[in-house]
Amino acid sequence: MKNHFAAKDIKKYIPTPVFDGHPEYTELYNKAWQLAFEHIKDIPGMPQTPYMDEAFCETQLWIWDSCFMSLFCKYAREVFPGVETLNNFYKVLYENGTLPYIIPPENEPEWTGAVPGKPYEIKVHIADNPPLFAWAEYENALMLGDRDYIKELLYNRKVLQKHYAWIEGLKSSVKPAGVLNPTCLISCGLGYKWEGGRSGMDNTPRGRTGGSAVKERPNNPDMLWIDAVCQQALTAKTIARLYSLLGDKKHEEEWNKKHGEKAEIINRYYWDPEDGFYYDIDYNTKEFYKVKTVASFWALTSETATKERADILVKHVSNPETFGGTVPLLSLARNDADYSENGKYWRGALWLPTAYAALKGMAAYGYFEDAHTAALKIVEHMYKTYRNCEPHTIWECYSPEKCEPAAAADGKKTVRKDFCGWSALGPISVFIEFVLGFYKTDAFEKTVKWALPAEYKGNIGIKGLRFGSTVTDIIADKENCYVTSNEDYTLEINGKSFKISAGDNTFKLP
Repeated sequence: MKNHFAAKDIKKYIPTPVFDGHPEYTELYNKAWQLAFEHIKDIPGMPQTPYMDEAFCETQLWIWDSCFMSLFCKYAREVFPGVETLNNFYKVLYENGTLPYIIPPENEPEWTGAVPGKPYEIKVHIADNPPLFAWAEYENALMLGDRDYIKELLYNRKVLQKHYAWIEGLKSSVKPAGVLNPTCLISCGLGYKWEGGRSGMDNTPRGRTGGSAVKERPNNPDMLWIDAVCQQALTAKTIARLYSLLGDKKHEEEWNKKHGEKAEIINRYYWDPEDGFYYDIDYNTKEFYKVKTVASFWALTSETATKERADILVKHVSNPETFGGTVPLLSLARNDADYSENGKYWRGALWLPTAYAALKGMAAYGYFEDAHTAALKIVEHMYKTYRNCEPHTIWECYSPEKCEPAAAADGKKTVRKDFCGWSALGPISVFIEFVLGFYKTDAFEKTVKWALPAEYKGNIGIKGLRFGSTVTDIIADKENCYVTSNEDYTLEINGKSFKISAGDNTFKLP
């Protein structure tokens, strides 16, 4: 694959959604790509340049933002350096690399320590951010289909294995070279102690000991975080799958065993049978901290939930008292004492990265229609906010009640605008994978899996979908499917496989 990073004619590289039921969503989709394009940054001296900027501040790099951004960049990998951006972390954390000095802008936040006008070394903001490197690499590998790249990643660089081992070995706070902040994550056998900012869910009320949170960030030092253990399990699962793509059974089994061990812990200690929910737990007593947040849906994303428990968890996505309603998969359950109607950052706002992760988990367990229904509500909410609010843009997170951006952690200010950034996941990846239904594209197997929604108006599909060396158009009306491709591949629609030949193909829908 030839890269044309930051090429100005990006339209010829991005796929075109077809959704006659809501053609207006394409406007939001194009806006997301436009904003993301504006956040491609080229700084001499970076290990990877150009790279994707998080739309946050100039002097800091965030791990989990960058991992999530790669999950929409994968649809236009020739022009958006999504997964390539991760090299800026690998080089600093595991390959003795350094980041360059820049002159910070006037509006750089004070907490960075940067002084406007004076050279400042770009920093990795937090090293113990959610460990999502392996998940991002696997999802991107499926789109690219390059085994040589995976071999280099797993056998020579070994950065994914090193990061997993580093997380497992954190027994005290450390401050790696090139990182701004010391770590807070502590590995404790049955899980991990952590902190709101490091987890990414800054002002979450998780860990409170009373009926409602007294502090903005409770950060209970005795709490083991459900998302942390699930994310480590996800790392093990996706490393195993990367080895599987190479036919390496020995290492695949080794990492699947690690995943199984995490799953056993999660289901033994973190599941509350009385409430039917995965909770954070106390390190000493193993009692539950009964705060329902979107973090618990990582049990689906990591495929650690049992099928029975997944079914119970998914029901919350349509329950208007918890994570359902007009805007689903909010950061905090609607019936929680600390839920805020204006979102107040992680106290009820809709965040696209965690919503997307939850939808991926729902699809992993086969809840395609539930995922479609939730995704449609999410994209609709984003679109109405885009049309109704000025500036007409995409926001860091969204109000759970009104079609407007959420309030920041102080409950008063508005969150950041033009946040593409990970919020582009909504109009791009959520739209493609769960509204349209193209939930898995595999360049190794040369397969596209399509959960065609039960109900849709007019035509539905996608044009210019690229995976490996294949470029294809897939469009369905109510009776037939029309496919054009430059190569042979297999299209699976609602479980039934169709052999697609190079050229034009037409067949009856199952």
